[in-house]
Amino acid sequence: MKLALEATRLANGLRVVTAAIPGVESVALGIFVGAGGRHENAAQSGISHFIEHLLFKGTTTRSARAISQAIEGRGGYLNAYTQEESTCYYAHIAAEHATDALDLLTDMFLHPRFAASDIAKERGVITEEIEMYRDQPQQHVQEMLNGLLWPQHPLGRPLTGTPDTVSTLTRSDFFAYKTARYTPAATLIAFAGQVEHAPTVARVQKILGHLSARQPTAPRAVTARSPQHDVTVLGKDIEQAQLALGLRLFGRHDPCKYALKLLSTVLGENMSSRLFQVVRERHGLAYSIHTSVELFHDTGMLEISAGVDAQKLPRALRLVMAELSRLRRQPIGAAELRRAKDYIIGQMRIGLEGATHQMTWAADNQLNFDRFIQPDEIIAEIGRVSTADIRQLALAVLRPERLSLALIAPTAGASEEKLLHAARRCLA
Repeated sequence: MKLALEATRLANGLRVVTAAIPGVESVALGIFVGAGGRHENAAQSGISHFIEHLLFKGTTTRSARAISQAIEGRGGYLNAYTQEESTCYYAHIAAEHATDALDLLTDMFLHPRFAASDIAKERGVITEEIEMYRDQPQQHVQEMLNGLLWPQHPLGRPLTGTPDTVSTLTRSDFFAYKTARYTPAATLIAFAGQVEHAPTVARVQKILGHLSARQPTAPRAVTARSPQHDVTVLGKDIEQAQLALGLRLFGRHDPCKYALKLLSTVLGENMSSRLFQVVRERHGLAYSIHTSVELFHDTGMLEISAGVDAQKLPRALRLVMAELSRLRRQPIGAAELRRAKDYIIGQMRIGLEGATHQMTWAADNQLNFDRFIQPDEIIAEIGRVSTADIRQLALAVLRPERLSLALIAPTAGASEEKLLHAARRCLA
């Protein structure tokens, strides 16, 4: 599988990438900025996400309604998201309206008005969003786990910030952060679908080529000496205990990432996985149990998440720990490895059939690796992973000192201290 990817870097450092898709009548386009949660200091926590909201509230020439109508009124889709290392503003629209969509996104990028009235209203909206996530145990326990894996580091703080930090951010804070972080060198504009590279670069050059070249400062690194905490428990009036178990690992540039993805797939990424079959199908202890991998520039994690009856929590944790131990003790079988490889490759191919996914693929390649990685390269790397590679990785990383456990559980009949002690005993 080979994508038609092209990239050009303008003189000021801004990159333009395209993925032409034959037979497609639409264009997905997005502005990606290397600014996210890990670029914030403690007082700024949540500012990247706040700015993402504010860019939709209006520019010097467009109202919030005009922004949404410019895309939705043409049958398109407009959205944005904030991550730990980047923020993206994107649209998907019929090809004949792609130039108008680019004009809109760049207007939002260049000329947000940051009106005081908009800031006040959005402050309330984001505070409600924070409270909404806190009311969702699956989301809240994830934030608790991040705090254990990366304590006293920006990666350990919620992307939304807290009610306290959101309440103190000012209009001047937004302008200062945007000026410092939304630089050409940290910005990339990606297109996928019915697109030609040279004319697209020319259009972007005309709109953004005048921006002065500036390099943003690098975010704070995570090293082997960065602290990690083991367990935290939150007692809450809920019916089901929610757990998130994480192992802090290496970053996205480590060649072991392919073996890690296969290990995660075998362990818990689908209904055929070991944890799903053991914890749900065989013992009926959880409706949902799942593993995932998150890799940043210099650190990452393997996470296991599940919702279980509080009385069955110790048993479920013991089963999870037993499966981790089994990966260390025994190599996985050839047939199981083949199924995991086919699953990863199939999911990737299915995902890349869409313009939005190809746009994101192209942008992520350039932002994270400063080059294009073709799907065939990933397929080849996945194909080279052996059962011995996975066992070697399991021996290296599935270790108690790398483990952190976040737990939200009903406290009926047990104090938080008792739950904490029980959780530590299960991890021992």
